[in-house]
Amino acid sequence: MDTGESSVDFIPVLGYIAGFCTTVAFLPQVYRAWRTKSCKDLSPGMLILFASGILLWLVYGILIQELPIVIANGATFLLVILIVFLKFRFD
Repeated sequence: MDTGESSVDFIPVLGYIAGFCTTVAFLPQVYRAWRTKSCKDLSPGMLILFASGILLWLVYGILIQELPIVIANGATFLLVILIVFLKFRFD
């Protein structure tokens, strides 16, 4: 198996694609909460645990200087904070 430059260049692309998918996957929840003005079905414990995990991934990405991890988890953390804000506002 050839592990030349093309496979090395693909690794960051894979990270960006993975980050895009996991971040965008959270958008329907944000949209639904905004549209219905309700977050009653969202567990506060889940939100805290999820936000903590995302924040830790963000710090990890910063420490190892991996831009795909930083961008994806930074964006997802902002979405989680928005959901938490909506939960307190609407519920």
